[in-house]
Amino acid sequence: MKYYIYILYSFSADRYYVGYSPDPFIRLEQHLTNHTHKFTGKWKDWKLKGIFYVSENKETAITVEKFIKKQKSRKLIKKLIDVNFIPNGKLTQLVRVPHVCD
Repeated sequence: MKYYIYILYSFSADRYYVGYSPDPFIRLEQHLTNHTHKFTGKWKDWKLKGIFYVSENKETAITVEKFIKKQKSRKLIKKLIDVNFIPNGKLTQLVRVPHVCD
């Protein structure tokens, strides 16, 4: 199974959310309809801003997701969603899924 890192953005909250999933599109629908989720459930206008293939290994996807979240960096997330940014360092393995950018 392939795993992806996805980045969501809520205009009303002006917040980003980073997650991993084997299917980011289904996961987005879950975020939009699950109002009990502690973070994303508060807002209903999430949009996919970026998707990156990570690995066929779930643990690798979790490690990368945790790394991005630990940075607590809006600047990093904005770089990641910039189509001209080339991931490096611990993020080198990320491969952008090109049809998702808004």
